[in-house]
Amino acid sequence: MSDRPSFTAPTTRARFAMPQSAAAQLMLVLAGAALLTLSAKVQIPFWPVPMTLQTLAVMTIALSVPPRLAVGAMLAYLAAGAFGLPVFAGSPERGIGLAYMAGPTGGYLAGYLAAMALTSTLAQGRGPLAKTGAMLLGLTLVYAAGLAWLSAFIPVRTLLAQGFLPFILGDLVKIALVAAAVPLAARLTGKGA
Repeated sequence: MSDRPSFTAPTTRARFAMPQSAAAQLMLVLAGAALLTLSAKVQIPFWPVPMTLQTLAVMTIALSVPPRLAVGAMLAYLAAGAFGLPVFAGSPERGIGLAYMAGPTGGYLAGYLAAMALTSTLAQGRGPLAKTGAMLLGLTLVYAAGLAWLSAFIPVRTLLAQGFLPFILGDLVKIALVAAAVPLAARLTGKGA
């Protein structure tokens, strides 16, 4: 046995592990909130309505960080919006704060928060199929909360036509994109799916 100190190169998993310091975690939360803001502002032509990339950002963040950081990112995003910053889709330059959150799309925002917590929790340490299932369950929460809230603003008979059907195809495409990216990202980082 040698008395020389041994050096072991850090594994790929160790190099890409979640940062432990509070400052690094705060930076991840703020980066997540910034990504959510950017995703709300990007509009892509799609049928039957233009789509934002919010569902894509929500699911990407939920699969990328532990649940407490994912929820922290969403809470930071919602807090910024509540204080009037223009972070929401379609909000004017100065934002409109709580009035926007209490409007017809407020339930979807609450659904994103619930989806972030559920998806991130269910996806931790799981394979691609389970992660896809977690995203679909999260999307179910988004629509359940969104449609329940929206029903206070529009007639129930038009609820699916206005709050679900125009958006579900785009959201499923976004989930498929995230699901396809998970194994690729795992291979690139050496984490395994």
